[in-house]
Amino acid sequence: MAGYLSESDFVMVEEGFTTRDLLEELTLGGSQDEGVSFFVADLGDVVKKHLRFLKNLPRVRPFFVVKCNSSPGVLRALAELGLGFSCANKAEMELLRHIGVPVHKIIYTSPCKQAAQVKQAARLGIQVLSFDNEVELAKVARSHPTARMVLRIATDDSCSPARLSMKLGATLKSCRHLLETAKKMNMDVVGVSFHVGSGCASDPQAFTQSIADARLVFEMGTELGYRMHILDLGGGFPGTEDSKVRFEEMASVINSALDMYFPEGCGVDILAEPGRYYVASAFTLAVRIVAKKEVPSDQAGLDEEDGASPKSIVYHISEGVYGAFNCVFFDNACPMPILQKGSSARQAFASGRGGRGHV
Repeated sequence: MAGYLSESDFVMVEEGFTTRDLLEELTLGGSQDEGVSFFVADLGDVVKKHLRFLKNLPRVRPFFVVKCNSSPGVLRALAELGLGFSCANKAEMELLRHIGVPVHKIIYTSPCKQAAQVKQAARLGIQVLSFDNEVELAKVARSHPTARMVLRIATDDSCSPARLSMKLGATLKSCRHLLETAKKMNMDVVGVSFHVGSGCASDPQAFTQSIADARLVFEMGTELGYRMHILDLGGGFPGTEDSKVRFEEMASVINSALDMYFPEGCGVDILAEPGRYYVASAFTLAVRIVAKKEVPSDQAGLDEEDGASPKSIVYHISEGVYGAFNCVFFDNACPMPILQKGSSARQAFASGRGGRGHV
């Protein structure tokens, strides 16, 4: 063990003792302030997810996306498991270094970077950075000329609500020009990355096309004299069992594409950037019902069914969409409430949302 975890990072429970049991003990026992919402994380679930990842994607090294969930206990647990980490800003880089994560396990993957944060990466010794345009390339060349650059390419993410490729990622047509520009700047381009987005979990073939596109960019790089050896598959892996496509099915598609375009022994280090895959099912949020009122069904936005009551109950809870429930805005999520035993409808749990700011 690398020594990232300490006893203060977790609570050991007896076998058979569930997360819900712990939540009820914390809330009914009065150990939490009334009206305060809080999360409980099952680190055992995180460990199981990691073992599942290694089993199904044996050639891929996971780099956890810190912006998805920066809880120190989670980061320490993942560091203990040997994961690398993907950062998007200065604060995340510093947090990982404070925990003790070595710089060779940290990559700076945001294609849109502030110059000050590029300089911070250089000071910390973080070497692998991403780019998708000439301006970013020039910025890194000025502030971190020894960086090893990874060219992020656009993907077909039309099924993803985020549509990241509308703002991030270079088109295949522009890749040769960007590689030639990097050559003129004496910048070393060592690989290719992409990100299909979590919303593409319903279409794992998005990975196949992106891996095929990456192969083309590798060939461009070889023609220009680059020794490209990193393929970053990005994220988009489902974190809950209610996804349209199971993780095993997605992994099978990815493995087949890798065998075709980047076969074993080709000398390419294959990375991925899972985020919510590791934490979505591990976190449960406890909230308190602070008020309720009866309203007409049409006012509540519900369609009245035959024989149904003409009124509905609206509950007000101790969290909102600008806090822990921001997943409702960002991901069109629909958190499922679970009423606490013996709570008289005053305490409830929302489960399965451990990503993007602990949601």
